[in-house]
Amino acid sequence: MKRRLWTLAPWFIIFSVVMFAMATFTFQYSRALCYIESGIATVSAVLVAAFSFWFRGYIRNMVKNTANHISGFDADYLDRYKYPVVAVGEKGDIFWCNSRFRRVLGSRSPEGESINSYLSGKDVFSIVDSDGTDVAINGKEFTVYALWAGDSVICHFIENTYYKAVLREYNASLPCVALITFDNADDFVTSSEEFYSTVAISVEANLQGWAGDYNAMYKKISNNRYMIIFRDTDVDKMISQRFPILKNIRSIGTARHIPTISVGLARGCKTVHDSEIAARKALEMSLGRGGDQVAIIKDNAYEFFGGTATTTEKVSKVRMRVIANAISRAVADSDKVYIMGHRFSDLDCIGAGIGLQCIMEKSFKKYSKVVVNEETSMARQLIDYAREKLESEVFITPSEAIKGVTARTLLIIVDTHIKTSLESAELYEKCKKVVLIDHHRRAVNYIDNSLVFCHEPSASSASEMCSEIISYFDDKPLGYIQADALLSGIMLDTKNFVLKTGVRTFEAAAYLRRKGANTLTVKEMFSGSIDTYREKVDFVVNSEVFRGCAISGMEKQAKDIRIAAAQAADEMLTLQGIVASFVLFKAENKLNISARSYGRLNVQLVMEKLGGGGHQTMAATQLVNTPLESAVEQLKLAIAEVIDNSEE
Repeated sequence: MKRRLWTLAPWFIIFSVVMFAMATFTFQYSRALCYIESGIATVSAVLVAAFSFWFRGYIRNMVKNTANHISGFDADYLDRYKYPVVAVGEKGDIFWCNSRFRRVLGSRSPEGESINSYLSGKDVFSIVDSDGTDVAINGKEFTVYALWAGDSVICHFIENTYYKAVLREYNASLPCVALITFDNADDFVTSSEEFYSTVAISVEANLQGWAGDYNAMYKKISNNRYMIIFRDTDVDKMISQRFPILKNIRSIGTARHIPTISVGLARGCKTVHDSEIAARKALEMSLGRGGDQVAIIKDNAYEFFGGTATTTEKVSKVRMRVIANAISRAVADSDKVYIMGHRFSDLDCIGAGIGLQCIMEKSFKKYSKVVVNEETSMARQLIDYAREKLESEVFITPSEAIKGVTARTLLIIVDTHIKTSLESAELYEKCKKVVLIDHHRRAVNYIDNSLVFCHEPSASSASEMCSEIISYFDDKPLGYIQADALLSGIMLDTKNFVLKTGVRTFEAAAYLRRKGANTLTVKEMFSGSIDTYREKVDFVVNSEVFRGCAISGMEKQAKDIRIAAAQAADEMLTLQGIVASFVLFKAENKLNISARSYGRLNVQLVMEKLGGGGHQTMAATQLVNTPLESAVEQLKLAIAEVIDNSEE
């Protein structure tokens, strides 16, 4: 009411001004009327001034009283609150609470207790003036807000048990789309049509049973492709069990043919449409990592389960022919071509580059160079061999390549698909057109802006993939030098045709042999110095065995320590009872771990737990500011976790 009266004050002021004006105008006609009007105007002005003074005093008192309630402690004022309120001293102890606090929280005499016991162990002073914190007390849930009040802290407990229960139920019922594909169905079709039908029916029956266990919706999308829609709360149960469906599917097959599935599962999406799109992305990641696993995506972060089976080789070459045509179009639209691999380039990386460079330059008539840092390369013997035998220089440093980049420059990346592993990330950033060729299992942070993404985790090496691609081009210019380089890459990654060697691997080697590759020349590229051999022996002699894994570490830094470590890891695999080998060494102020296996233990999963990655039989990682002893302990924990999970 007082506030409404104050809003009329401007009208009284206008009235007073008008009356004074009228009094001035009527002075010459009637002095009596002038005096009356002047009197009315004066009274009106006095009333406005008095009311204005009174209202300002009222506002000052109101602000003062409010400030006292906020900055000080008024027990009577706070006790009238309809929700729990508690006052806390400087040391976090309760010295007062209102009656609602005693009744709702079931505490008769909380005085003297620490407020942190009511905050789920959180420190009250860390949440002062924040957006509040959620706590649960006696089966009820609250959001607690803390405010300074003089030297004390006032905590307000706002109960929201019902709303949080509704939110949990909503999140638990969110649709989680799982897209499933039968990875190696083609292998069973090739073996026997009847055998394939039997296995396919068993796979589908297991998937239907999986959906039925959780009352989920099951649908067969197409041949060997399925979709199941779960509730989000069901996914938590699957994670706790580590998806036994993978093991159930593998148990269907025989000794020669083991069926596997890949699953892409999306969480956290509000609609089925969004969940299905995310599930496609997760399935692509699962397939890119070799299949036989579940890839869960939530908020663009991945979680993986499974991945213990060996990747099945793709017998058909149709996809590689399509990729070769796509690369031809990309090369035709460019003015120059750079081929670049990973840092600390090896024979596979450089060999693939030399083979592609020849075709780009002589068949496509494009300026082409292999980008390599010779100082850090582990394939210096191959580089020297190519430089000695070839008529023109085919190598270029990253800094020189960056200077020559144009808007139409094409960059072909081989033997890696991770940006942080590139020989030159700056060159990649400057090139607008990128083609990628790699055989390593897909990592989360892969390069996703390439014109052509040729990724084949079942291939033995990048050199094998490049040999197949080159065979679909005009390969007449490919000579024995390039064939030697490509064959050296295949022999390196297959450990002389022992690991990951399939039909297409031997076909690629036969193709290179027809092109003039000499196995004796290639073998000489693997020879090392006597110092490197001594360092390799030191690694092997000083190794220890942990759960079937050979582990060896060395503090000293040597010139060719990377080569010695890689050779030592290969050598330790030949020891009896060893399923995997891990070599730790220091280089460039970082602790490096090189891992190898014959496939019985997926070393990629072990290295991923330490921040690295790679392939099922060959992986690595780097640790910063980590002592050797600590790194060994972390490695053992990762090995134990992967082995225990694979045995479940």
